[in-house]
Amino acid sequence: MNGQVSREAPAKLNLTLAVLGRRTDGFHDLHSVMVPLALADTVTLAVAAGIGKDTLRVMGVAGALRVTPDNLVLQAIAATRRAVRTTWPGAPESPPLLTARLTKRIPVAAGLGGGSSDAAAALDAALDAWGATLPRDVARSVAASIGSDVPFFLAGGAALVTGRGEHVEPLPPFRGVAPAVLLVTPQLQVPTRAVFAAYAAGARSPGGSARVLSERLTAGIRNGMTAEALAERAADLVTANDLLPAALVVVPRLGEFRQALSGLLGLPVGQSGSGPTAWVLCPSLSAARKAAALVRQSAASALPQLGDGPPFVAATSIVSGAQ
Repeated sequence: MNGQVSREAPAKLNLTLAVLGRRTDGFHDLHSVMVPLALADTVTLAVAAGIGKDTLRVMGVAGALRVTPDNLVLQAIAATRRAVRTTWPGAPESPPLLTARLTKRIPVAAGLGGGSSDAAAALDAALDAWGATLPRDVARSVAASIGSDVPFFLAGGAALVTGRGEHVEPLPPFRGVAPAVLLVTPQLQVPTRAVFAAYAAGARSPGGSARVLSERLTAGIRNGMTAEALAERAADLVTANDLLPAALVVVPRLGEFRQALSGLLGLPVGQSGSGPTAWVLCPSLSAARKAAALVRQSAASALPQLGDGPPFVAATSIVSGAQ
């Protein structure tokens, strides 16, 4: 067993998000091109003695986050323990309890998959801490049992995500310099469940263009897309999210916020997942940093205030896998 193990837990960006229909299990089938970002949380686990249960401490941007038993990091540790209980090196004894420390840099309930990424990192770190292994298909099954986005984060790069999130097809890395992204997240949480409820009630765009755009982007990446070619598609990609109309029903002023941000930067603005995070593709990381500085300087006068305080702003890049 290893004494202490740390894993980075990257944010994700939905470059496209097409909702194909409701399944019999209550979830929705999706077609989404997802990419991990350099912006990441850190999950650190350590084997502990003298404690009665797995524990979690949270620091960073979500330092005030109340830790409850249904936290995805604790769920991931518990699910992983059940999966390796009879096969880990110390069997038949159960894998020992763990203390977890989560350093949050990704905003909570922002459409960036922070909780799901933390869970995937905890799953991988727990295996390492216990000296245990799981076959890849079993690990994916455990991940899917925790949450729809969790299997994506085990892939380690850009991927086409289908089903409710359990089918993850790795995609080639972008050629050349990594694409850069500006993230702007209003200081309010938009629960995914509320957005899907609004979508189910009819808040959606007609025509199915998100799926067409998602399929085109998938084909382009498979054929060796560059960061420049991705940026050229920005005006189309920002329309390729079937959950955007529903998010605007849940938070009506989000539309005004997005329009103001687009006007400030003179660039198309997309939405990641169920929102509220707005994303902007930039030609370089330095350009993303300049855009971030402009947003921070101008937010009070140029953007509607949503929630408490100024928006979270970050310049980051897409991590699409090894070249």
